[in-house]
Amino acid sequence: MASNGSDPNSSPGSLRYPPQAGEPPAQVRPVLGLTTYLQQAQTGVWDVRASFLPAIYLDGVTLAGGIATLLPPQPVDDEIATRVLDGLDGLVITGGRDVDPSAYGQRAHPTTDEPACDRDAFEFALVRGALARRLPILGICRGAQVLNVALGGTLHQHLPDVVGHPRHQAGNAVFTTSSVRTVPGTRLAALIGDSSDAQCYHHQAIDRLGEGLIVSAQDGVDGVIEAVELPGQDFVLAVQWHPEERLDDLRLFAGVVEAAGAYAIGKVTS
Repeated sequence: MASNGSDPNSSPGSLRYPPQAGEPPAQVRPVLGLTTYLQQAQTGVWDVRASFLPAIYLDGVTLAGGIATLLPPQPVDDEIATRVLDGLDGLVITGGRDVDPSAYGQRAHPTTDEPACDRDAFEFALVRGALARRLPILGICRGAQVLNVALGGTLHQHLPDVVGHPRHQAGNAVFTTSSVRTVPGTRLAALIGDSSDAQCYHHQAIDRLGEGLIVSAQDGVDGVIEAVELPGQDFVLAVQWHPEERLDDLRLFAGVVEAAGAYAIGKVTS
């Protein structure tokens, strides 16, 4: 894995809470909301519809110095989203099933998942609200697709039809490693350097970019878009891969936690 010279395991050194006696509130441990699954799940004797998220997502945030809180899909409008976001300093849109193709004007491909419309609506509302208040956002896999569609972009519904191979999603919960190349001058390049080995599990990917987004990384072999970001915002970055699968490299989580810390400082001092 290439590096830009920073320690992959480092967390933002500026985060210290609570402040010392007489110290201004300039160092705050930020709260980041992580969206969750909502589907049938089994635990012990129970087999129920449940909200859940793999713990490695939480580990990525907490190891980087943040506080993680879960955001389960629920009935939502912009007012409800505003109340949720009032308690957050950053937002992580996590992985999951495919976005409903009707959200970007397409009919479903035979391989596209049955949509989770409640989760789609919840995350779209959170993204709209977060962008309006310049809340830091990190999108992961599905999260990159949600961000793109929320901004008017479209998706390739089945990558093997486009690139001619299934390498980006091997199936059976087996992650594949892709070498991604970052675009010079982007926030992503500043965080992880010019390339990285990424853990991938996606059969869909970004096609037409959403309004304002730029490509910040592509697959080094077939050119599939692997990351996008929104210039002009303090931190809006989304990757098609799964950084939570490689917690020996915390740079993406550290980046969003650091941005969330700065956002939290702004709330405390304003």
